[in-house]
Amino acid sequence: MFGLPASNGQPGAAQSSLKPPTVTSPDPAPAFDVAAIYVHIPQPHEHNSIWSSPFDGQFRAVNVTVKSLVQFAFGIPETRIRNGPAWINTTSFNIDAKADSAVDAQMRALTSAEGKARKQRMVQALLANRFKLLTHTETRELPVYALVLAKGGPRFGAIQQNGTTVNSGRGRIEVEGSNSVALLAEELAKITGRVVVDQTGVQGRYDLILKWMPDDSAAPRLGDAEVSSAATDPSGPSLFTALQEQLGLKLEPQKGPVRVLIVDHVETPSEN
Repeated sequence: MFGLPASNGQPGAAQSSLKPPTVTSPDPAPAFDVAAIYVHIPQPHEHNSIWSSPFDGQFRAVNVTVKSLVQFAFGIPETRIRNGPAWINTTSFNIDAKADSAVDAQMRALTSAEGKARKQRMVQALLANRFKLLTHTETRELPVYALVLAKGGPRFGAIQQNGTTVNSGRGRIEVEGSNSVALLAEELAKITGRVVVDQTGVQGRYDLILKWMPDDSAAPRLGDAEVSSAATDPSGPSLFTALQEQLGLKLEPQKGPVRVLIVDHVETPSEN
């Protein structure tokens, strides 16, 4: 699954907790021994996916844009990645990268969090080497949404399962994870085009399902596989109404300082 990192907002402020590296060059870390990179040839009804275990030195991506790769490598939502040429949002790539067996052995000895962080640095190095990626970070005053509790409070119950699920399409979001509301905030950021700061104070694992009638002007989301029943029902609720009615949450417009990652330079990848 394509795991999306979540941000944790603090009540009463629209301050991002994002702290990516200030330069693209990663800390010393094992690198991939081989990496095959190809421009993806679009197919009907396809998905975009990243496979990356924290316990081995392998990384695979199918139909993934450079912006999504940067998101994975720096642990940063796409809404906080700024600048760069238009093609980093539209041209997708297939990547199959592997490290040698010694790196696999090292990764197996790490915790899940340590392995994930190391894999991210390996992808940072891959982007710097093959895509010539250069970045820096800035704090900018931007329009944001605060995700807060609606009147009556949340309308979902805790469940006890493991793993993280993020499924989204046109007019539908389903998330489940150790901090489900924060995951939902990041998915809402992609839909609204603004940073969404989780100010609900609700933590824990939930199965959150949201369905709404999307704006006709909105293009299908990345990874959109099917149009939900809400999207085909002209009487379906708007995103803002559905959020309150189905989950007991609402979005409030604000302005606040947001830490963003600026793409200074990127190139199409070197040949294999």
